[in-house]
Amino acid sequence: QVQLVESGGGLVQAGGSLRLSCGASGSIFSLNTMGWYRQAPGKQRELVAGITSGGNTNYDDSVKGRFTISRDNAKNTVYLQMNSLKPEDTAVYYCNVRFRLSRQYEYWGQGTQVTVSS
Repeated sequence: QVQLVESGGGLVQAGGSLRLSCGASGSIFSLNTMGWYRQAPGKQRELVAGITSGGNTNYDDSVKGRFTISRDNAKNTVYLQMNSLKPEDTAVYYCNVRFRLSRQYEYWGQGTQVTVSS
């Protein structure tokens, strides 16, 4: 079984920064994609940023230039550096890992709250 444990959420003023971390443990195939999603009240969960084990990244347009995703493959850990935070970034942020063997495997963290005050 795979477990994802997130940390780093909290309350910050607009313009501030936070860094989220997510450590993965268990049986994870080395070729995988890790990512961060978020879900605001009344809205659907959306992809914020993703990164492959090879280091390729993608971002939602709303966070480009402000957020940076990175990972440490040796530690199976993914990070999300969030700068210039806006009130609309307020959401529960979820870590995700997925990989394919004989089928697709996908796992989620429990979520961490990020609140940006204006």
